Amino acid sequence: MRAIPLLPLLLSGWLVLPAHADDAQDLLKRLAQAEQQQSFQGTFVYERNGSFSTHRIWHRVVDGKVREHMLQLDGSAQEVLRVDGLTQCVSGLLVSGITNQPDSPARAFDPKKLSAFYEINIVGKSRVAGRNAIIVALTPRDQHRYGIELHVDSETALPLKSLLLNDKGQLLERFQFTELDTRDIPTDQMLEATADCKPVQTASAKEDSSSVPATWRSDWVPDGFQLSRSSARQDPTSKVTLTSLMYDDGLARFSVFIEPVNATDTADIRTQLGPTVAVSRRVATASGDAMVTVVGEIPIGTAERIALSMRNVDSQSKQVAK
Repeated sequence: MRAIPLLPLLLSGWLVLPAHADDAQDLLKRLAQAEQQQSFQGTFVYERNGSFSTHRIWHRVVDGKVREHMLQLDGSAQEVLRVDGLTQCVSGLLVSGITNQPDSPARAFDPKKLSAFYEINIVGKSRVAGRNAIIVALTPRDQHRYGIELHVDSETALPLKSLLLNDKGQLLERFQFTELDTRDIPTDQMLEATADCKPVQTASAKEDSSSVPATWRSDWVPDGFQLSRSSARQDPTSKVTLTSLMYDDGLARFSVFIEPVNATDTADIRTQLGPTVAVSRRVATASGDAMVTVVGEIPIGTAERIALSMRNVDSQSKQVAK
């Protein structure tokens, strides 16, 4: 069984606690509720693939309504404004590819369910952004997920630091507060987006005339991953049906995109940037070839297996009928 390495814990002489799974699950339950109950503002750093960026965040909870404003402080200007988990506007490189579903609540964070796929234990104490924290390790029970090390604020249960690690203990992604203020509630002005923040259109709850039934499914996904959303849309110009499927296990998630292809020179893709992989494989069906692309924060071998497991149900039905 793989264990998440805690080299900083050893080097810094932090106090190692007994590993109590029940206590760890209780702490994660508090963490799941914290961002829905606690207002705060602060600065955090984000690292992936050896690249760092610094961000400012203002997060306010009033009468159960959560409003959040984030601004990147270095590199390209990027801004996000969210209300109750739905993105209202974005700027910079974030503009492309952002969509909202009107009835998509925040993902349920269920420690009891996650314990079937991750070993969850308290493994130590730390200090992050001048605040005392408890370290929780989520170690995957199979090779299809990444390990996570969470540093949870002892006072508020807010996540102060998060490390995403592969099966060799190599760092794939880091999120870490450098300053956090939970006493001064963000003002309206702090939560106001700039003029560069472009509104994001919320998808209509009703299907329009271009929607068609999704006809693809997977013969295999890792245990615990469930289909959380599917859609198929017909391009009005080319009449080509574009299918997208989203799966998650309550913590990790990946998406599958399927598009018919005709060109014989369409190449397979296999790439990884930090924790995010993208794998494209050409799949033959009775209706013609299709390019299946899997994108998500899962090991690349898992993404390849998922891509090759995709099947066109409609094509199979037609073959049976013949």
